[in-house]
Amino acid sequence: MTEGRRERADAARNRRAILTATERLLSEHPPEQVSMERIAAAAGVGKGTVFHRFGSRAGLMRELMLERAHALHEAVTDGPPPLGPGAPPRQRLLAFLDAVVDVVGRNKGLLAALGEAAAVPRDVQEDSREQHSVYGLWHGHISALITEERPALDAELLAHVLLGSLQNGPIVHLLGQGETQRLARSLRLLVTGVLEE
Repeated sequence: MTEGRRERADAARNRRAILTATERLLSEHPPEQVSMERIAAAAGVGKGTVFHRFGSRAGLMRELMLERAHALHEAVTDGPPPLGPGAPPRQRLLAFLDAVVDVVGRNKGLLAALGEAAAVPRDVQEDSREQHSVYGLWHGHISALITEERPALDAELLAHVLLGSLQNGPIVHLLGQGETQRLARSLRLLVTGVLEE
């Protein structure tokens, strides 16, 4: 193996270790307690490696958010039903919301970061384009499934309400206590009620 390939393999391994450590720490501690120093120690790398790879704490959180969101997007577009194509819209919507709650439950600050990006005009925060696209993908998928199931509903607003509910302080607190299943059940009840004719 050449020196360049070894370096790239080391960089990829470090990136994976840092992202894994960040996700684990976010599942165990409030986001404000997850420092770059703590992440570096948990990943077994130097603090300089974390800064070199991600630029800042915000850059690291954004990268983790984007990786998780893109993995979910791949499951939605190419995965098996009910999350992927082939299931009725109601089943797909419920599976998608379960998946979103799972992702957010493992990354407490994830949806809060998405919501902040969606609330800031694009021309004010130029580097938030990717976050906007993630929120847009999630919102678009939810509203499309609602429209397919119940065309008369205001699917665009309902999708914002569903995603916005996950940023609510008490909900974030519940997620911090590991109550993801409780939240998923409640969201399922809410969506099922909305979709009933």
